[in-house]
Amino acid sequence: MSKSPAEAKSGKPANGEYVTLIDHSTEKQYDLLVRSGTEGPKVIDIQSLYKDTGYFTYDPGYTSTGSCESTITFIDGEIGILRHRGYSIEELAEHSDYMDVCYLLLYGELPNASQKSDFVHEITYHSMVHEQLLYFYRGFRRDAHPMAIMAGVVGALSAFYHESTDINDPEQRRMATHQLVAKMPTIAAMAYKYSLGQPFVYPRNDLSYAANFLHMAFSVPAEEYNVNPVLARAMDRIFILHADHEQNASTSTVRIAGSSGANPFACIAAGIASLWGPAHGGANEAVLTMLREIGSKDRIPEFIKRAKDKNDPYRLMGFGHRVYKNYDPRAAVLRESTHEVLAELGIKNEPLLDTAIELERIALQDDYFVEKKLFPNVDFYSGITLQAMGFPTSMFTVLFALARTVGWIAQWKEMIKEPNQRIGRPRQLYSGSQERTFVPLDKR
Repeated sequence: MSKSPAEAKSGKPANGEYVTLIDHSTEKQYDLLVRSGTEGPKVIDIQSLYKDTGYFTYDPGYTSTGSCESTITFIDGEIGILRHRGYSIEELAEHSDYMDVCYLLLYGELPNASQKSDFVHEITYHSMVHEQLLYFYRGFRRDAHPMAIMAGVVGALSAFYHESTDINDPEQRRMATHQLVAKMPTIAAMAYKYSLGQPFVYPRNDLSYAANFLHMAFSVPAEEYNVNPVLARAMDRIFILHADHEQNASTSTVRIAGSSGANPFACIAAGIASLWGPAHGGANEAVLTMLREIGSKDRIPEFIKRAKDKNDPYRLMGFGHRVYKNYDPRAAVLRESTHEVLAELGIKNEPLLDTAIELERIALQDDYFVEKKLFPNVDFYSGITLQAMGFPTSMFTVLFALARTVGWIAQWKEMIKEPNQRIGRPRQLYSGSQERTFVPLDKR
């Protein structure tokens, strides 16, 4: 990487940093601008690559491609850093609540007392959903997966809230932002209640965001339900830890859907659909499936041995991370909450959780896992915590979607305001048939 000697001839800034691409078939040289962010790797700007050279880049999964410029979330997976607007996830999880983090992601700064009061008030008083949505739920089978219901209901919100769909109107964008953050717990809780055949529970304005969700999920009209503050705090912390995670699959989906000018409700529904995959939001559900397969603490060595065997395709779910090559900073925070919840609920001799705790202990001490940095990740601990709190595995990804909604919206808002924003249009390396002559049916 160097300053190109061709800068003077090309008229490019003398202080620019470039890499030189040499096409050996023609001996032509092309100077590509190097850009730097405030933190993280530098990037090579290839926006004009095809126009200048006739070439595209090839990057399956976009793992070496910066798809946008963002000021929201920074990750350094080698060290194990996650920051929102410059604040570490550890400090946010310890000292703030989910409403603080929502405001930070949406508006760039932590709120002062007055700003937070106004924000919480608006979110709280938008938590009810249109009454006709109740009939929309009844169109689903009772055994429908809650994520299928979530994707359908959120996508349908644009049919109920017409005043929030004009993306060119800043006030309508603000309204849609607050409506989605406010209504997502209600929509999620209703999906859960519907799967149980229980009546929907309306939100309560006297409860915090996390406590209100737990009340809507677990209370019934027949008796009073008091939200356990330890569980409410754990739920709030889970929301914080899942609020945003840079340009992951679902966030990229929201951005590319939004790049077409789609309304925010449709974009978030697209994000929910992407999140549903077992390689993304469904990973914590996969953790519980794995623990059930292991069955008991006695069988852990057998599965550890399989995970170490290069010839066995089996792998332990909830260990390691696509981005983090060190301890997932979210996992370190949630590990503490997990043990607080287990202690508060007095859970003992529960085979699934006993297996999880023993697997965690072994993995943190085993040289194989330590050397390969296969530490328990956030999905491992969130699965255990949500299981202990009483949620079925089918709800795990729903709760992920609930928490991630604010991150999706923050990213969508940022994209909308980008002056050079264009519709997403990846290209391809075509390897199919060349032009062929059509053969009539009677001659095939």
